[in-house]
Amino acid sequence: MQGKGYRRFDASAARPTDPGCDTPSVRIYFAGPLFTAAERDWNAAFVGALRSGDHEVFLPQEQEPGRDAAGIFSTDVAGIDWADCIVAIMDGADPDSGTCWEVGYAYRKKPIVLVRTDIRRNAGYNSMLSESATIRVDLLAAPVELVARDVLDALASLEPNAG
Repeated sequence: MQGKGYRRFDASAARPTDPGCDTPSVRIYFAGPLFTAAERDWNAAFVGALRSGDHEVFLPQEQEPGRDAAGIFSTDVAGIDWADCIVAIMDGADPDSGTCWEVGYAYRKKPIVLVRTDIRRNAGYNSMLSESATIRVDLLAAPVELVARDVLDALASLEPNAG
């Protein structure tokens, strides 16, 4: 269910798991900013943790080098279409515009997990994003391993065909 039925993921209510131990293999499209070295490094570490749970992850920064704008667009759209779900990073005072577009494109097609680790109190969710989410994982300043664990638990908690 999406829209007003989104759920905020409560890790304290979830069963503890190792990355992917109880989660069936899922094809994930990773949506997030990728324009600084810090963003690309965080993305790679986060996706590495998801992949260690035997999940397939489409990471745009791995697909885009050497492509022009049209090639990037078509490759990323194909990645979203391929995926079972979207995991979108919502950090920043205003989330990345490309990430927001990817969430909008996926809306009503597949589950959307919004992830926020940003510690700024005034940087909340835009209502168009929060209402398109299937589930939200909010972990202020959490280490990447904890974020990955909670995202995997959130994915496991989704009903089949929740998109």
